[in-house]
Amino acid sequence: MNNIIPGSLPSSYIPDSPSTLDAGDDLAGGASFTDVLQSAVGAVNQTHDTAAAQVANLLHGSGDMNSVMIAVEKADVSFELMMQVRNKIVSAYQDIEKMQF
Repeated sequence: MNNIIPGSLPSSYIPDSPSTLDAGDDLAGGASFTDVLQSAVGAVNQTHDTAAAQVANLLHGSGDMNSVMIAVEKADVSFELMMQVRNKIVSAYQDIEKMQF
């Protein structure tokens, strides 16, 4: 297991303590779960579109191979992350579905 020193993480990675949150506040600043997911999917789509545009520019003779490869890898990593999040959501849904009330 990795040893993480709390002072070494940027504050944006550390959630607020429960005592600093109001009972009705969401961690996402009031955004619903659907809004957060739609925003994340939109960001992944934007990353893919940017990479595709850079590849097209490279094929037409303009563009830098290094920046194109970086853009393609960013798009790939963001898509893989989105797929892992989807897998976790589906797994959580299946676990809830198995519960008996």
